[in-house]
Amino acid sequence: MSGSDVLFEMKFRGNPVLDSAKTVGTEWKSLALRKTGRMRRSLNLMAAFITSFALLVGSAVAQENPVTAIDIALEPDAAMLQHAEATNARLRAAFPEGYALDATHRPHITILQRFVDTAALDEVYAAVGAVLAAENPAEWTLKTLKYDFIVSDQTGVTALLVEPTDQLIRFQQKLIDAVAPFTVETGTTAAFFTTAVEPDINQPTIDYVNRYVPHSSGKNFMPHVTVGVAPPDYLQKMIAEPFDAFTFSPAALSVYQLGNFGTARNKLQAWQLKP
Repeated sequence: MSGSDVLFEMKFRGNPVLDSAKTVGTEWKSLALRKTGRMRRSLNLMAAFITSFALLVGSAVAQENPVTAIDIALEPDAAMLQHAEATNARLRAAFPEGYALDATHRPHITILQRFVDTAALDEVYAAVGAVLAAENPAEWTLKTLKYDFIVSDQTGVTALLVEPTDQLIRFQQKLIDAVAPFTVETGTTAAFFTTAVEPDINQPTIDYVNRYVPHSSGKNFMPHVTVGVAPPDYLQKMIAEPFDAFTFSPAALSVYQLGNFGTARNKLQAWQLKP
């Protein structure tokens, strides 16, 4: 499926630790490999069309189901985008089967994933907006820590890890509290964004949203920006290279409807940030 993601429950401080199944999902991404270049191009075009259509209809898609799986995410400024795109180009040069950063693979930092009452989506947006009104993420200076990766189907999923600052953790907790009145206990596959190309939602994806709080919040929160995929041997050499840390700031906050493997697929609401 074009632009698909594979997620793993991981602990990013220190060495990654997989659960006993070794395959429980988080929001790290891994592109499903295409059998032929022609199939890749066809599916990418179809996915781009579907995604563009989804952005036009917005929350109307979510309104078809009583529960919606959402991702509240910070979108970075040009400084991060330039680094992410340069790294992605490097990875694609080493691994042409990998995916490009584009409208369906927008670099972002997930802050919170939840199941919410679809009928209350406007209230969710208002609650998120109220939290945002009391904060100014555009003034935050975030710092990258290093590259890291995990392995899925013999492919390394690569990310830039970001320092989990007190500001980010506080912001996450405010969002958790703000959307709590509209959060539901669980959801089904119908809560997620699907297409004819990507019709499935797997159980690890549902489980991950169910337990995002507390398993990926507070002291367990490890912000990151996924930048692409490549062979693990190549990535081992890449992460051994000296890393030049850089800083960046958030440029927007968005609410997405999640797709399979935790993909931020359908943008429902967005706020542009100003310093």
